[in-house]
Amino acid sequence: MMSLRKIRKQIGAVFPSVSYSLLDDGGCNCTWFPKRQIQSSWSHRSVCKITGVSFTNIYMPTAFLEIQTKMQPLSTMAGTILVQARDPAKLSMEIDIAIDEGRLSDAWKLYEQHMQMEGFPRKTIVNKLLSSFAESLDVQWLEKAYGLVERAIEESKQNLLEKEPLIYLSFALAICSMPVLTSTILRKLVEMEQYPPVTAWSAILAHMCLTAPGAYLAAEFILEISHLFLYGKIDPRKKINAPLLAMKPNTTAFNIALAGCVLSGKTRKAEQLLDMMPQIAVKTDTNLLITMAQIYERNGRREELKKLQRYIDEAHNLSDIQFRQFYNCLLACHLKFGDLDSASKMVLEMLHKAKKACNTIAAATLFSEADDKSPSPPVQIYRESLNQKESGNLENDSLFNSRHRIISYEEFRKDRHFLALVAETREMLNTLLVKLQMEVELITTKHGILQPTEKIYVKLVRAFLEAGKTKDLAEFLIKVEKEDSPASNDDSAFVHVINSCISLQWLDQAYDLLDEMHLVGFRTGSSVYASLIKAYCKASRAAEVTSLLRDARKAGIQLDSSCYEALIESRVLQKDTPGALQLFKEMKEAKIPRTGHQEFEKLVKDCADGADAGLMAKLLQEIKDGQKVDGGVHDWNNVIHFFCRKRLMQDAEKALKKMISLGYTPNAQTFHSMVTGYAAIGGKYIEVTELWGEMKVLAFSDSMKFDQELLDSVLYTFVRGGFFSRANEVVDTMEKDNMFVDKYKYRTLFLKYHKTLYKGKAPKFQSEAQLKKREAALTFKKWVGLS
Repeated sequence: MMSLRKIRKQIGAVFPSVSYSLLDDGGCNCTWFPKRQIQSSWSHRSVCKITGVSFTNIYMPTAFLEIQTKMQPLSTMAGTILVQARDPAKLSMEIDIAIDEGRLSDAWKLYEQHMQMEGFPRKTIVNKLLSSFAESLDVQWLEKAYGLVERAIEESKQNLLEKEPLIYLSFALAICSMPVLTSTILRKLVEMEQYPPVTAWSAILAHMCLTAPGAYLAAEFILEISHLFLYGKIDPRKKINAPLLAMKPNTTAFNIALAGCVLSGKTRKAEQLLDMMPQIAVKTDTNLLITMAQIYERNGRREELKKLQRYIDEAHNLSDIQFRQFYNCLLACHLKFGDLDSASKMVLEMLHKAKKACNTIAAATLFSEADDKSPSPPVQIYRESLNQKESGNLENDSLFNSRHRIISYEEFRKDRHFLALVAETREMLNTLLVKLQMEVELITTKHGILQPTEKIYVKLVRAFLEAGKTKDLAEFLIKVEKEDSPASNDDSAFVHVINSCISLQWLDQAYDLLDEMHLVGFRTGSSVYASLIKAYCKASRAAEVTSLLRDARKAGIQLDSSCYEALIESRVLQKDTPGALQLFKEMKEAKIPRTGHQEFEKLVKDCADGADAGLMAKLLQEIKDGQKVDGGVHDWNNVIHFFCRKRLMQDAEKALKKMISLGYTPNAQTFHSMVTGYAAIGGKYIEVTELWGEMKVLAFSDSMKFDQELLDSVLYTFVRGGFFSRANEVVDTMEKDNMFVDKYKYRTLFLKYHKTLYKGKAPKFQSEAQLKKREAALTFKKWVGLS
């Protein structure tokens, strides 16, 4: 048996700086010493056994000492004094083995043990952990990998992180729809000067652009790195600049970001990208021209669209769908500005060309039908494949399946030129472009010829009616009838429009259209007269009813029983008994069956039930859902935008005042131009504060709606100028409306301009204004995660 003194003596020989106080009755206390104190007196060796007491796996520099409390008498040694430690080298080996065997949970536990003992493992283990977690495409492990990277950077251990694993991790994060973490990794790579090549980060951005926040972050990332290449600051002749130049955005990268912005509705951010392209000498291609047209249309840049039209018409490598997209944008822009003459002229030109080509195509069809085995034309094959994509759910499309798979890290590491990611980029870009093509609603193509859809007729009719241009609408519809004759008069656009007006209680517009039809000799059936007469009867407008009856009799129109019943009821309510009896006599003499046709009622019922009732149903829905657009607002927005781009802010201010004085209400686009204009010249924080006050008044009265792009530009200006009280107001507004905020950008902005602000203790004496200013700054600092 070993005595207590002997045990203490032998432990003391092993741990000269550790003292133990053992209680006589079997209890024990353990005094723990700091890690540095143990390290100073311990050499890197293991002690397997100390006479009679088992010590297993004792390795330094860190020792975990566990002594069982309430031990049995030492003579029995029922409880052993266990002093256990792990060798970092052995832990690293175990982490490596666990990763190779796919035991990620075990690898993570071992990594955490290593962090407690020694800190980060060696570089190869860290990067192997990152790549393995990324390859799993499991959100749990991706978040842990991101946390590892974040901690390494916080503890200034960036030298442990290699570029390839970080690129691979950001790619995996993008595939799993985690755009904030993805963009943070990319930004950290740039900060650490481990520049990712554009061939790699383009594929990452393509996956990010499948979500609205991701598209916004993708645009921000491109703008941030584009500033590095402004004004030719990078000398391409120096070899040291090669990695940086390899990161420079190219046409494909801009195509991806622009498409993502358009799909997510961030078109003002997209316009900033367009402005950046010539400054860093990025060329355009056909895809970019079409995306550019869509941006201009959504932002109301009609003059820019007209300039672009010349390039589109002269381009020889545009497909049918691309022509269709551009002219859809041009037509929509005409409608946005209320230019009904240009819009109707475009529609009539398309109808005329389609009719002219119809005979030629019909003749060619006779020959093509003679040879059943002839292959389909390439354009037709393309169109059919596009139609199949349109009819299916895009989420189930094969193009989207790539979101659920990733190449192995081993393949990725060997692919020095990122060829696999280049292929992924092309595939994802095609996905985004197909989604943009599916948004074309106003124009279609038949045999390669542009033709208007029912949607454009609906929008034009609505615009004519809202503008009170009934005569112009009638003239347009007459010309449409000449170019595209309907199967029957009752199925014509005229009849559908009149019935729609009746359904909306626009009875005078319907009557005016009916008169215009008669003036040009257009004949219609009894259903239109019957429905309009019944509507006037219901509205108790006897004069119009009498006039309509006279017109119907003059035109030889035979009214149905439902119409007579409505007329008789109207006469009875007016206490015109002789008139009611006369109508009853007419109905009896004409032998009109009491179950007269009720086509209009059936049509309206179909519309209400959501059935496909053709043009009328779509027109009713458009008028009910659509908001009236004032083209004057777009005109003034373009004037203000021009002055802001030229940094003529005094002229922009005058234009804004004139706009308001003429009764036009500024919208989010108006204020966005003003704020970005002030930000460009710098120092105009008071002016932006005044604008912010005007915006809040308009938003409170529901005259204007805030959007993410506008509030982001306002927030950037306030943070840059140190107006944190106002910045917190903007943040509250954005969070209240669930708008995405790029906290990383504002954290970086704060550190750049206000790093030392309010770092020390608060002064003992300060005014209430100073106190509020300090509290606002600290609140913002906490919000961005710097406190």
